[in-house]
Amino acid sequence: MRTIKAAFLDRDGTINVDTGYIGSPDNIELLPGAAQAIRLLNDAGYTVFGVSNQSGVARGFFGIEVVVAVNRRVLELLKAEGAHIKEILFCPHHTRGTVPEYSIPCQCRKPLPGMVEAAREKYEFAIADAIVIGDKICDIELGKNIGARTALVATGFGAEEKIKIDCGEAPAPDVFASNLLQAVIALSGAAPRGQF
Repeated sequence: MRTIKAAFLDRDGTINVDTGYIGSPDNIELLPGAAQAIRLLNDAGYTVFGVSNQSGVARGFFGIEVVVAVNRRVLELLKAEGAHIKEILFCPHHTRGTVPEYSIPCQCRKPLPGMVEAAREKYEFAIADAIVIGDKICDIELGKNIGARTALVATGFGAEEKIKIDCGEAPAPDVFASNLLQAVIALSGAAPRGQF
């Protein structure tokens, strides 16, 4: 089994604009600097994964096929800017959902590590160095659960979540960053060409 450096990135609010429960690929807009951040991770030797809670499936707002289509659009937009994510994994579950099939307890909803474990099993790797970046406390808790370094970004819900952390209601990340690019630079040591 090979050993890799792995980056696990939240999707909505971290890579792309969070407009609520995203039910169409047409609603995807990358956040400024997101593609550049992922390129830096690629260049620094990280295998990059998306990890996204998508309880809209359990709540009956849209089906699995919509999440797959939205993920595909995110990957297409990133690829057009030279950035590569291996796969965007997602959890469709929520115990307070309305679709019985998905309204169940699970091990994949962040902060539980199921999506990370699924990636490790599918691609047969061990993690030598991991980072987790997102805009919610559950992303930071996921990182703590897998022994990764973490960053909370101020985009999406990040600014609101930071208030809870500052009040001692949740664990602090290793880094507070204004966006994904700053988080990647801080955690990976990579820097854009011509800067720093």
